[in-house]
Amino acid sequence: MEHILIVEDDLAFNKMLETFLRKKGYHVSACSNSEDAIKKLSASTFQVILADVRLPEKEGTVLLEMVRDKKLPTKVILMTGYAEVSKAVEVIKNGAFDYISKPINPEQMLNLIQKAILALKEDSIVKKNSKSPEKPIEESAVEKEASNGYVAGVSEAANKLGDYIKLVAPTDMSVLIIGESGTGKEYVAKRIHEKSKRKGNVFIAVDCGAIPKEIASSEFFGHVKGSFTGAINNKIGHFEAANHGTLFLDEIGNLSYDLQMQLLRALQERKVKPVGSNNEIEVDIRVITATNEDLGKAVELGDFRQDLFHRLNEFSIQVPPLRQRTEDLLLFANYFLDKANEQLGKESLGFSDEALVVLKNYDWPGNLRELQNSVKRSVLLSETREIEKKDLPENIVNHTSKASSYKLFKNQNEEQLILDALEEAGGNKSKAARILDVDRKTLYNKLKHYNIEL
Repeated sequence: MEHILIVEDDLAFNKMLETFLRKKGYHVSACSNSEDAIKKLSASTFQVILADVRLPEKEGTVLLEMVRDKKLPTKVILMTGYAEVSKAVEVIKNGAFDYISKPINPEQMLNLIQKAILALKEDSIVKKNSKSPEKPIEESAVEKEASNGYVAGVSEAANKLGDYIKLVAPTDMSVLIIGESGTGKEYVAKRIHEKSKRKGNVFIAVDCGAIPKEIASSEFFGHVKGSFTGAINNKIGHFEAANHGTLFLDEIGNLSYDLQMQLLRALQERKVKPVGSNNEIEVDIRVITATNEDLGKAVELGDFRQDLFHRLNEFSIQVPPLRQRTEDLLLFANYFLDKANEQLGKESLGFSDEALVVLKNYDWPGNLRELQNSVKRSVLLSETREIEKKDLPENIVNHTSKASSYKLFKNQNEEQLILDALEEAGGNKSKAARILDVDRKTLYNKLKHYNIEL
């Protein structure tokens, strides 16, 4: 079980974090100042330190220095207040794993912790390889991807996605990633960054839907002290913080029309002006955006600027939903199983045949996020070394997929099922046959029977 150290002088917030992480299966220690944290760090091993930048007596950065100087196998995540983003960016350059801004989004924090633990394990593999060159650890391509928190997959859809990433990553083109919620759009953005010329620089992800309209300009472009009530210090915005790196804007369709205009100007001129300042700052960034909406329709309705849409959409990538990459399902399920074992201190070895049938017959409307949550819940409930059908969520066990319905030969909806499959397959008959789990000859006979012409 991973051991996390929380260092936060707001005692109520400290306790809330501790309780939340314990419920998520982590072993947690907590303290309110750097001195106590140093003592705990000297006495115990922690995989992750979650520390506030501003602490009594000594800043949280002294813990980063201790970890770095003593070469401890620990990742440091810094929590920053409203005006400390510039400080966080500075310490990331000095070895911090990442930072998270207050107010804290629990799921975002949990995601960061999981990534830190994965990175720590990757460090361990690299270290072991360097110490034992005569016995290198052989990893499959899938294992290498998984060690970075990204599973590429082996399906046709996954291969196409991988090809697009390889094609566009070395360029500086703006990329629009389109996909349903939970399909892993941020992971695709990070993959593009990791394969780009900017990979040695910072990758900053911003959830556009989580930024209040009132402070959006300050969040993106920064502000100077005294520019508005509450601006007690200068602040570096996301654009400047991402200088020379990649800025990922998730759910870009949530931006207000006014901010869209400011964003367009920043992208065109590669300059930003902090709120309250007369000076412009030059920035060199690559912008990657993502959406689960139809931005083209938003443009038609006047909700999204057409000029900004074309600026962001120099190259678009469609991330396929999980239901369209069934060959990858088991890869993802096993990857999430390993993660759940680590987080919950369990030793589940895999899925029973019955459980696998259930997983394959489900449509996964929540995509990878839903699969991860379902696998984690099942690992927690399982009383054996194998995940059984009874351990899976009820809604998944009781679900009837389109393909399953088709197999029942319900003539009253057979034609509609075929039409749905053809639409999902984009008119590709071979792909539609695979979706319906029938051979092509059977599908062709049915098309003739129902006079369906393509």
